[in-house]
Amino acid sequence: MALDIRRQIPATFERVERGTYGYNAKQVDEFLKRARVAFEDPAGTARPLGSTDVRSVSFDPVKGGYDAASVDSALDRLEDAFARRERDDLISQQGEEAWLRQIGKLSGLLRGRLHRPDGERFRHPAKSSVRGYNMEDVDGLCLELIGYLEQDQPLSVDAVRRAVFRAAKGQDSYEETQVDAFLDRAVELMAAID
Repeated sequence: MALDIRRQIPATFERVERGTYGYNAKQVDEFLKRARVAFEDPAGTARPLGSTDVRSVSFDPVKGGYDAASVDSALDRLEDAFARRERDDLISQQGEEAWLRQIGKLSGLLRGRLHRPDGERFRHPAKSSVRGYNMEDVDGLCLELIGYLEQDQPLSVDAVRRAVFRAAKGQDSYEETQVDAFLDRAVELMAAID
């Protein structure tokens, strides 16, 4: 593989102050070690690991742990590297048409939800007292995604990864888990395209 993953991911990260929460250093180190092995020897005996695994990993918060922003940034680069490798592997094994079909299918799934009217793209929390994501904030990002997918407007995958929505309740909000799952698929598509 042309990409040297060791240059992309530091051997260690800065720690936050003792009284401040950061990511559990042992968990981060173990995951990154496993990711390096899987990336450098994809056909080897290591447990398979891919971009989805990198995107969904989480670490326990501990006082004096690794700086979360630094780890998240490294994980973004790692996810992109795995996504590129997955794309290249699919193209080399099944041809570019197979990759285009996969991208088209995922794009179609996303567009179906994106083209729903504002306020109706995602479920609202079941109870009016449950907090969710501010509907206007989410709908705004969805409009940016439409511009990216259909009008070639610039939007970085990191902007979608790092999207933050205000909290809201009831009918002014969307259910967080459904929005998060949708955004994971949007990141998957964007990482595969870029």
